[in-house]
Amino acid sequence: MGIISWIILAGFIGSKIVDSQGQGFWLNIALGIAGALIGGFLFGLFGASGVTGLNIYSMIVAIVGSVVVLLIYNTATGRRRA
Repeated sequence: MGIISWIILAGFIGSKIVDSQGQGFWLNIALGIAGALIGGFLFGLFGASGVTGLNIYSMIVAIVGSVVVLLIYNTATGRRRA
C-alpha cells in the first residue's frame, strides 16, 4: 500500500502546485507515475540520482517530474494556470 499512496501523493502535490483545483484521483495517479519516470530521467540528465526508493528525496524527484508533466499536459489541453 505504501507505493500506491506515495504515487498518488506525488501526483496530488504536483497538481496542487500547478493548479490549485487539482486534477482528480485517476489523473493524479497517472501524474504520479509519469512524474516519477520523467523526474528520474531529468535528474539523471543533470547528474543526480533519480528515484531511489520510498524516501523524501524520491518524493521530491517525483513531484518535480509531475509538475513538469502537468505543465506539458496543461499546455497541450489549453488549460490555464489558476
